[in-house]
Amino acid sequence: MLRNEALLAHPPALRARYSSEPSAWTADQLTLFLTSSSGHRLWPAIYLAATTGMRRGEVLGLRWGDIDIDARCVSVHRSIVAIAYETAESTVKTRHSRRVVDLADDTIEVLAAWRLQRVTEDGSVGPDDFVFARPDGTRLHPHSLSQAFERLVVRSGQPVIRFHDLRHTHATLLLKAGIPLKVVSERLGHATPAFTMAVYQHVLPGMQTEAADLFASLIARRDTPGSLWVVPVDDPVEDCA
Repeated sequence: MLRNEALLAHPPALRARYSSEPSAWTADQLTLFLTSSSGHRLWPAIYLAATTGMRRGEVLGLRWGDIDIDARCVSVHRSIVAIAYETAESTVKTRHSRRVVDLADDTIEVLAAWRLQRVTEDGSVGPDDFVFARPDGTRLHPHSLSQAFERLVVRSGQPVIRFHDLRHTHATLLLKAGIPLKVVSERLGHATPAFTMAVYQHVLPGMQTEAADLFASLIARRDTPGSLWVVPVDDPVEDCA
């Protein structure tokens, strides 16, 4: 009996568009991206993710009652997830993910402007309304936010990264700027600083060198600025044996 051998062959696997390894932009790359994409309707959601390190689902799960403008912070305790392309609301991943994240003044301004836009679109917004929603007030699909971000990245000319890599960018920039590991861990909602260190250990080698150089400068000889203590060659250390 004749058979088609081609039917037994396995097609080649499709290449992943994005690497599974975390990627991060530099501060300049992030700034250029945010500047070039500022006219997009979902830009405030992207901006919030970039400036807080919040996960995509956490950003979409925010309600206006979670934002305290006076205290300049946002409470994170729910998330929007996609299951078989249907959206569902759930609590955040762990008890450590339930957290309060401080906001900078510029992030507060972005959120205030976005609130005015939502009032214009939908007539009013209440504490139980989603912060980032469609013009009719219904919640956004996580894939919609990611797809919008991908298109904006290509248009900006910056290196291609995933939406989740905004979180990695936030953490990497803070760590390189010398923000304590525990503080970064708390902003990200990690279980422990040790977990944060394991994820971002690639950032630490350069920081270790900076720390070593800084400490050396702290113990430099005060009588000769910039010089270090050196054991004279004619004054050998005595053998204590």
